[in-house]
Amino acid sequence: MILEGAIRAHARSLGFDACRFASADANPNLPDRLREWLAIGAHGDMGWMAETAERRASPRALWPEARSVVMLGLNYGPAANPLAALERRDCGAISVYARHRDYHDVVKGRLKQLAAFMIRRAGGGGAKVFVDTAPVMEKPLAQAAGLGWQGKHTNLVSRDFGSWLFLGAIFTDVAIAPDPPERDHCGSCRDCLDACPTGAFLGPYRLDARRCVSYLTIEHKGPIPREFRTLIGNRVYGCDDCLAVCPWNKFAQTTREAKLAARAELESPPLATLARLDDAGFRAFFSGSPIKRVGRARFLRNVLIAIGNSGDAALAAEAERLLGDPDALVRGAAVWALARLAPQRLVALQPAFAAEPDETVRQEWAKETHPGKK
Repeated sequence: MILEGAIRAHARSLGFDACRFASADANPNLPDRLREWLAIGAHGDMGWMAETAERRASPRALWPEARSVVMLGLNYGPAANPLAALERRDCGAISVYARHRDYHDVVKGRLKQLAAFMIRRAGGGGAKVFVDTAPVMEKPLAQAAGLGWQGKHTNLVSRDFGSWLFLGAIFTDVAIAPDPPERDHCGSCRDCLDACPTGAFLGPYRLDARRCVSYLTIEHKGPIPREFRTLIGNRVYGCDDCLAVCPWNKFAQTTREAKLAARAELESPPLATLARLDDAGFRAFFSGSPIKRVGRARFLRNVLIAIGNSGDAALAAEAERLLGDPDALVRGAAVWALARLAPQRLVALQPAFAAEPDETVRQEWAKETHPGKK
């Protein structure tokens, strides 16, 4: 156990809060579970999930030489209730994980340092590092290693850190003694299932991503389906509801990592401020943040949904201005938002948009200005 102890100690010195080990073939049932989930289309627009399914199914499918997996956890626990932002309807609610520096940048470099240390200490071997950017199913591996368990919301829950652990993985051909897996501690609790604003859970441990607010505001590329728009509220990037209500958060701790402390301007940014971001302003405002990867158009689509749900008539001017945005995705969301806040104004503007070139935007106008709209 000398090697295992040295790896844990070095991981701690690098800032990781948890480090445990699993065999590379620790989840023999994972391929079947993944295939069943993909077969019902629950992955939505995330075509890469199906394209990489075979490699994603197990570490050895991705790297046949893998013998062991080192699973790392980095606590990003918030300092305050993450759901408080939902009460400020004129502001945007951003998921806790995106309120600070992109965790990929924080974690990956440290994984590489730990992998190099491990190979030196083992006297040779190979290693590959992963942090949510390759076909690796980190959560089942984390449970196999004993970092926590996948709760009924399918996210990892830790007895030490509640819902707030970023995960990283190191695959290696070095033999490392595995830790015992963590057992499920959810019991009869269903708080996470009941908290979901869009009813995304088909049942315990079964998520339909197509209904998930995080999927809809981050991964989904087109207009937000109309059935979910009012349910999204002011969530402009991601959703923490199922994570935040977990009773195991009573053991959660505020992150000790300075780079993961929330930026004040991202805790509850005013919707009016977000709506005025042009391309350059968007890139500057979200510099170093994972939000930048979704692009301005998709983000402003989310902001306009939040504006439409705000009930704040003063924000109607922002929606009206964005009716002329160069991007059709933004224009379509602006139609919906203005119809919620100032429907008479939208009707008055209708003649000016008779020549709208985009079919999806024309459909939004028709649904919002026609007496038989749905």
